[in-house]
Amino acid sequence: LATDLRALLPLVAPLLSGHSDVAIGSRLAHSARVERGTRREVISRCYNLILKVALRNRFTDAQCGFKAVSRDVARSVVPHVADDQWFFDTELLVLAERAGLRIHEVPVDWVDDPDSRVDIVATAVADLRGVARLVRGGPRLPLPAADGYAPSFGMQVLRFGVIGAISTLAYLLLYLLLRGSLGAQGANALALLVTAVANTAANRRLTFAIRGAEGTARHQAQGLAVFALALGLTSGTLAALHGLDADPSRALEVAVLVGANLVATVLRFVLLRSWVFRAKRVAP
Repeated sequence: LATDLRALLPLVAPLLSGHSDVAIGSRLAHSARVERGTRREVISRCYNLILKVALRNRFTDAQCGFKAVSRDVARSVVPHVADDQWFFDTELLVLAERAGLRIHEVPVDWVDDPDSRVDIVATAVADLRGVARLVRGGPRLPLPAADGYAPSFGMQVLRFGVIGAISTLAYLLLYLLLRGSLGAQGANALALLVTAVANTAANRRLTFAIRGAEGTARHQAQGLAVFALALGLTSGTLAALHGLDADPSRALEVAVLVGANLVATVLRFVLLRSWVFRAKRVAP
């Protein structure tokens, strides 16, 4: 408990939101508050300087014992970590960064334990050996999603729902803005197209944790096929409404479109998960 636990929620928040894959406490961040002796301060700064020079990493504090990773990242990265002692967390961060995962840093309030039993010299020698090993190479990991480690179903539903709610609001706003100049069907088609492209990109990155440029064009093409189904559903519903009422109110149009979009949203999630962003399962 050297780290103040008030930093726990800021630590896990970027993982829960999908913003980052790994989160670490940093005693070297600008706004961190640290109480420790001069010797440990110098050793820590020298160690992290060595890492930056030798491994060109971007995180600032490798060994603060206050870290969080998602289960999917742990399942995909931890088995590749060779060290099982004090260099473990440094190696974990280096491999995660090499795999293109995003590491979020949280400034922490940290108080040194003066009664620590850690053998500084032996630990430093072992850590330098670990750094030398990583300089020589080490595993180059694919992104977790490429190994089939997509977020859990519950997390996918949660993230998809949030993205869907934002997309629906954007769609309705665009529809109302375009309705006067393009008519109901034209406004519906253009608003749905714009939000569908943005929705596919957001779900690719956040809901299904797929990163990198590979497959982006194919995913957007498949997303447009899903869009076509949603367009057919909403356009058909809108046409049915105008068949029953030649001049319905804007409020009724919006209500009908919201209902049709809810059905289209469920269809979109099923198709995105089972077809567009289907995880490829491989043996561990």
